[in-house]
Amino acid sequence: MDLKLKKDLKYLMFKYQLLIEYVGTNFRGWQVQTKGKTIQGLIQDKISKLLKEKIVLLGAGRLDKGVHAIEQSAHFECKTKILNLDKFLKSLNFFLNEDMVTILKVKKRSKDFHARFSAKMRIYRYIIINRLSRPVLEKNRGWHIINKLDLQKMKEAGKILVGTNDFSTFRASTCRAKSPIKNMKSVKIKSKKNKIEIEFQSKSFLQQQVRSMVGCLKYVGEKKWSIKKFVFVMNSKKRTLCAPPAPPEGLYLTRVIY
Repeated sequence: MDLKLKKDLKYLMFKYQLLIEYVGTNFRGWQVQTKGKTIQGLIQDKISKLLKEKIVLLGAGRLDKGVHAIEQSAHFECKTKILNLDKFLKSLNFFLNEDMVTILKVKKRSKDFHARFSAKMRIYRYIIINRLSRPVLEKNRGWHIINKLDLQKMKEAGKILVGTNDFSTFRASTCRAKSPIKNMKSVKIKSKKNKIEIEFQSKSFLQQQVRSMVGCLKYVGEKKWSIKKFVFVMNSKKRTLCAPPAPPEGLYLTRVIY
């Protein structure tokens, strides 16, 4: 074999995308950390063992501890060509399912694809269980709030978040994003029985932005804040004026659109 061809084959890599569903309760978030179990760490470890090579898995979003995913997106590169994607998916799920993680789909991707940087839209959903009784079946799957929330007031406040705005108020102090300005495509709030679902669509989000916005919407729903106060807090660009962020267990990454 030609020496140059051998060299080219050595650096030939295959790229695959994973669509992942998981319950984040028992994990320290998505990103690998020095201590504790993470989603990224678990999956890339299992893939590395299956393919017998070191794999680095890159996700579309770095979800916090306790946050769930209906469809997280991630990709990895490998030297080994996966000939049967369905067989690979089943083998991977055999090792993941007991940890409440499952791979929904494996897709072969071009070398230009990137789970994070190729994303055109991210959709997050926040669930509030608004009733007197503490949930049992949905424990750690939503924010339990006893006080009756005013849905119409929350919808009114939600509309104010739509558009291109400076979201500094809702930004964690540890956020590394270069700019606090984001374009919120839509905020949809609906209720069925005792469950309130709040859906946010944007190309990208600041660290803790969704949970912070939900915390402020909750204050409006409880009538602790008027709409005027909500607008004032948002326009202040001061993190110190923000309501306490909603807990992570109610947050779901629903979908990443490319």
